[in-house]
Amino acid sequence: MKRLLTLLVFLGVSSMAINAHSQVVREEVEGIVNFAHIESTVACAGAITPESVAEIKNMGFSAIINLRRPSEEGANIEAEAAAADAAGIRFVHLPFGGEQLDPTVADRFLEVIADPTTEPAFIHCAGGGRAATMWFFKRVVHDDWDVERAMEEGDGARPPA
Repeated sequence: MKRLLTLLVFLGVSSMAINAHSQVVREEVEGIVNFAHIESTVACAGAITPESVAEIKNMGFSAIINLRRPSEEGANIEAEAAAADAAGIRFVHLPFGGEQLDPTVADRFLEVIADPTTEPAFIHCAGGGRAATMWFFKRVVHDDWDVERAMEEGDGARPPA
């Protein structure tokens, strides 16, 4: 499993360009960038504000998985974690991206997303691309989807070009 993830990460899956797919519903939500509801168990998005966390909980999500690095402009991990605690939603921080991509983060993501208490999960980063990439990993590794099918679904989850 680690070899597949390492290969995908270092081949640049996170930057692939893809088209829209019918399973993904894009919505405009205040305080959330590039919101894409993929199915009943997950949504992928870009940056969120701590003020939007309560709305994420109200939308029915059980967990927020934040892929942003603390050093990213506008990332406020502590405030988001505090807002999640106040709203009663699970918060998981898995910093992913940058020059040194760590495949162990992808492995940890797969552990977290497989936990039934995480569903439905709200996965986000700064723009939405890393969130969609992690969902792609889940589909290929956990759900045994072929790469083409997973990419097809991921098309609509990626931020618009």
